[in-house]
Amino acid sequence: MRILIIGTLNGHITRASQLAKQRGAEVTVVQDVESALELLRGAMGNDLVLIDETHDIDKLATSMRAERMNTPIVGCGLGKDPNRAAEMIRQGAKEYLPLPPDSELIAAVLETIADDSVPVVTGDPLSEQVFRMAAQIAKSEASVLITGPSGTGKEVMARYIHQHSRRNKGAFVAVNCAAIPENLLESELFGHEKGAFTGAVARRIGKFEEATGGTLLLDEISEMDIRLQAKLLRAIQEREIDRIGGKRPVKVNVRIVATSNRDLPAYVQEGNFREDLFFRLNVINLTLPALKDRVGDIDALAVYFAKKYAEINDIEERVLTPDAIAMLKSYSWPGNVRELENIIHRATLLATGDVIDAAAILFDSHMTMQMHAAGKEQDNPGTDVASSDAGDVDMVVGHTTVAEVERRLIIDTLEHCLGNRTKAATILGISIRTLRNKLRQYGDEGFDIVQPLSGM
Repeated sequence: MRILIIGTLNGHITRASQLAKQRGAEVTVVQDVESALELLRGAMGNDLVLIDETHDIDKLATSMRAERMNTPIVGCGLGKDPNRAAEMIRQGAKEYLPLPPDSELIAAVLETIADDSVPVVTGDPLSEQVFRMAAQIAKSEASVLITGPSGTGKEVMARYIHQHSRRNKGAFVAVNCAAIPENLLESELFGHEKGAFTGAVARRIGKFEEATGGTLLLDEISEMDIRLQAKLLRAIQEREIDRIGGKRPVKVNVRIVATSNRDLPAYVQEGNFREDLFFRLNVINLTLPALKDRVGDIDALAVYFAKKYAEINDIEERVLTPDAIAMLKSYSWPGNVRELENIIHRATLLATGDVIDAAAILFDSHMTMQMHAAGKEQDNPGTDVASSDAGDVDMVVGHTTVAEVERRLIIDTLEHCLGNRTKAATILGISIRTLRNKLRQYGDEGFDIVQPLSGM
């Protein structure tokens, strides 16, 4: 991951850079917005921009939107003026990072934007077979299509192929086709010339040119507009691209890896995906099974995530008990590896003592049902929550009631979101009204509740 820092971060730039580098990031520092825009237009793109609150974030965000740049911005400041923090977010920052930088918050921001440091962790014969095949084909130049349900680790597989290819000294550039609006994606992929459209004040290099000599990952390619698919097909066939507004083609040398969570042959039949592009991409197909079908991976991944989040949160590493492992293996995992990671992160924070036991394992579906039920009880005081599908919210799990675990989860999530109620409710999967009712209850019970920044 490449990070661009604008300014001195109020004198904390050295610490912020060190923390980012510890998370595997490459850091570049510039002193002003104009220098940052020049770098963002260049061949070495960046995944994230950190900007000091003393600089003009409005100018940066406005220029990036006008030039169709999709790089996320994170504002940084001392946090003494909550109005300034809220203003930075309104002007275009995706997150606000208080200074001096905290290792947990730096890690959380990097993971939210783009975590490219996930190693391959397997323990099941089925997934090991897929990775053996990936290693076998990695040194070829063939395009690869990686399919499988959401959250199974398709990007991890793509990075594995790049790392084991002859292109591993070159760049690995990832583009999420589902996350970038159609009108921005073409410029993101192919770049543009000065004057190509209103706001194009200079030439901008696209991801194809940035990835020359390396690998270009087209994540969730099935979400790409069918009109843009034609231009992509030509780029793959001819190994050249046309910048928007360009007068001559530009030669590129990239290896294409694409991912999709859809049934692409069916999508082709429905007319939503070009058949010729499908065949170009599907030279080699690797299918990642759902986590429930590779049970042997569950305990290996759980152990890895428990260690990872103990380090990130600077707490003592805890061992998962056999009961906890058994509970994990008995679950259906609709969210696959991504859901497992979330649950182990939560369990790492909620566990007491020197182990992670079954009491700390709270599945997303259970928590959502439980908090919805709690919200209904407070919205309708006559409702008997104990008789609802969610069960009794005061039942005891080990030595801790579910209500206590729920309280810790809500308060911890709110603190992680810097008091932003809307964001916390979204992460927890509950309504903002339910969240406010729960926080009012906890405040009345004497618990400290982090207050939102003004405007958040």
